[in-house]
Amino acid sequence: MIPAENVRDWRGRPVLDPDGAKIGELEAVYYDTLGDEPVFATVKVSSLFGRSRLVFAPLSGAVVTPDHLKVAFGKELVREAPSIDTDGELLAEDEPGLFAHYGLEYRTGSLGERRLARR
Repeated sequence: MIPAENVRDWRGRPVLDPDGAKIGELEAVYYDTLGDEPVFATVKVSSLFGRSRLVFAPLSGAVVTPDHLKVAFGKELVREAPSIDTDGELLAEDEPGLFAHYGLEYRTGSLGERRLARR
């Protein structure tokens, strides 16, 4: 796993897929409330019409280089991931769908608390 302090330092840097294709720019990091580890990054992407949105990319298997963050998932899969507006927030009820998009197991805390928190 990437140390949390390293990920936060990369805000605004390019996010690439395993083939080196640019997905967008790192915007924020979401942490797992169960283990306090960074698990998702939001990546700012633009549409053909110039509208920006934030998509979620898992940080599992990601690599930090001097110039960019390379995630372990393909560009198209990340661009098709659940998204939020650039000033939006991921709702608790949308978390299971985000994990399912990447085939990741989703579970809440023992008291049903949400899984992700933005820092």
